[in-house]
Amino acid sequence: MKTLVETIAKALVDDPTQVNATEETEEETLVIKLTVAKEDMGRIIGKEGRTAKAIRTILNAVSTKDNRKAILKIVE
Repeated sequence: MKTLVETIAKALVDDPTQVNATEETEEETLVIKLTVAKEDMGRIIGKEGRTAKAIRTILNAVSTKDNRKAILKIVE
């Protein structure tokens, strides 16, 4: 799932070399922390958070298929 989030983020930003995603497990939830360049933060979040919500929706669909729970945190 980490590679899925990285692939989506790299397609959206101007500087794909600054995209980094890490996976952590908190209790029974997979937490994916996404870090991008400061200039690209707006592209990842989108207007009114629509892009971030869309990424979270895709992540939720994939994690549900694997019978897991995953959340995305966008780190500044």
